[in-house]
Amino acid sequence: MGEEKRIEKSIKDWLELNNCWLIKVQGGSNSPSTGVPDILTCFKGRFVAIEVKTPTGRLTKIQQYQIDQINKSGGIAFVATSIEDVRMELRNAKII
Repeated sequence: MGEEKRIEKSIKDWLELNNCWLIKVQGGSNSPSTGVPDILTCFKGRFVAIEVKTPTGRLTKIQQYQIDQINKSGGIAFVATSIEDVRMELRNAKII
């Protein structure tokens, strides 16, 4: 299992332990979900989208656009390289 998949699994496991609904988005360059963050979840009644990256990973322009659109729409979207990033972002959003 690659590093990004290990990070993603740790985030999904933590969300499931916190009774969150979640879905893993399957994308690709020709997919209608191109650029949509990897994990969509409902955390304590709030829509949260998480783009998983390794510490050296980079967002594409379409990924950044999708994150920006979710945030502009009142959702919470961010990039996470660890479960600690997820906790920090949720604390910053005053969800936990």
